[in-house]
Amino acid sequence: MKLDEYVDYDATGLGKLVSAGEVTALELTRLAREAHDIVNPRINAIIEFYEDAETVAGADAGLFNGVPFLRKDLGGTEAGRLQEGGSRLFKGRRTKTDSYFYRRAREGGLRTLGRTTTPEFGISGFSESMLNGVTGNPWDLKLSAGGSSAGAAAAVAAGIVPIASGGDGGGSIRTPASWCGLVGLNPSRGRISSGPDRQDSNFGFSRNFVLCRSVRDMAAALDVFSGPFSGDPFIIVQPDRPYVEELKQSTGCLRVGVARTKWGDVDVEPETLAAVEASAKALAEMGHAVEDMDPPHAAADYSEILLGMADIRAGALEEAARAMGREINSDTLEPVNLKLYEHGKNLPLSHAGHVYEAVRKMRASVGEAIEAFDILLTPVMPVTALPHGGVYCATNDTFSAEEYMDADAALYQHLGVFNVTGHPSVSLPLAQSSNALPIGVQIVGRFGDEATLVRVARDLEEAMPWAGRRPPIHAGSG
Repeated sequence: MKLDEYVDYDATGLGKLVSAGEVTALELTRLAREAHDIVNPRINAIIEFYEDAETVAGADAGLFNGVPFLRKDLGGTEAGRLQEGGSRLFKGRRTKTDSYFYRRAREGGLRTLGRTTTPEFGISGFSESMLNGVTGNPWDLKLSAGGSSAGAAAAVAAGIVPIASGGDGGGSIRTPASWCGLVGLNPSRGRISSGPDRQDSNFGFSRNFVLCRSVRDMAAALDVFSGPFSGDPFIIVQPDRPYVEELKQSTGCLRVGVARTKWGDVDVEPETLAAVEASAKALAEMGHAVEDMDPPHAAADYSEILLGMADIRAGALEEAARAMGREINSDTLEPVNLKLYEHGKNLPLSHAGHVYEAVRKMRASVGEAIEAFDILLTPVMPVTALPHGGVYCATNDTFSAEEYMDADAALYQHLGVFNVTGHPSVSLPLAQSSNALPIGVQIVGRFGDEATLVRVARDLEEAMPWAGRRPPIHAGSG
């Protein structure tokens, strides 16, 4: 296989070729390395391509047999490998535990070949950090690739690998998927175990999954990574059949709630709203009942929760710094994270109770507000990819902790609410702007119902295909 052939396959396609003996896992690893060498110096998506990549273990079977994979430098861990979280505070840190996520990756046939960039602690939705610099968007290097799964999205969009790991605590899979033209699902809370060290991470807001290019890869990844492990805080309802089999099932007639208004202070761009309208029209033509929905929450309530969760993490950050033998200051933390730490470090323990009660209220009120709908259709981001830097980056020193969280809630207005509630939600690359930038549209399902999302996503992929789109910076462009 040659590189120009490799980049045309999704992960499912490559896995089938390996299983059929038409190509080997080692050949795919070498092709991924070749692609990396061509485009990574331009996009800075991968901070470490493992020196031992050609001997990385993986099951010689599974849906993704032999497929190259990358690890976000935050969230799931690989024993003995570096994990720095995009932060100078953790530079040089090696983890001791294999997370269940990467055990399942190996069992599914994936070969994890390296680490991808992330903003510090994933706090920002922009693709830059003081530790690792700027990750460029393959569609336009002047623009952000999104965050916090920045390097993962850029690497997949540029053709280095067909699938890579991400994590989503407030839009961190869906934002880069939208801005880089990919499929990005944030599964239901509890669908993907974060054990053994991070079960119910961040009070269930953060979930690990992948960024990929096709709906069938999303479905296959659900089959590979889903399932409970001992010690998980609760066991979510399990699917009736493998998710890849949902690709063959009828969708039925659904009641669809469409967000045609903004849910925060940032206006939705006309082209983004047009993408939502086109998707709603496609669903209506399929026979679904489509109707407008009101914003299910107040942006100020979400901002308060964001700040409160950061307050709760302050103590854990202090312990982690001591374990590294380092101090928390401007030499180890970026401005926004330092301000968030200082905001929360001296608050009383009782503050956590107020935060958890705010979370409970939002879950209950939003759940009630959207109960009548089978799925929701919303923008992912109100705008197409923004330039690097600016007020939304964790390197910004102009905002207070409160102002930063208000700005975050305003920009990611359709995303973080579903991290709070736990509903599954997927960004699909259903449109492009007039200047050829990707526009993602979000489909939100009922809690625990990824099966319906798989079927709806399949229908929209067929009705509004995106497979032929390729960014200007791509490993297959010669």
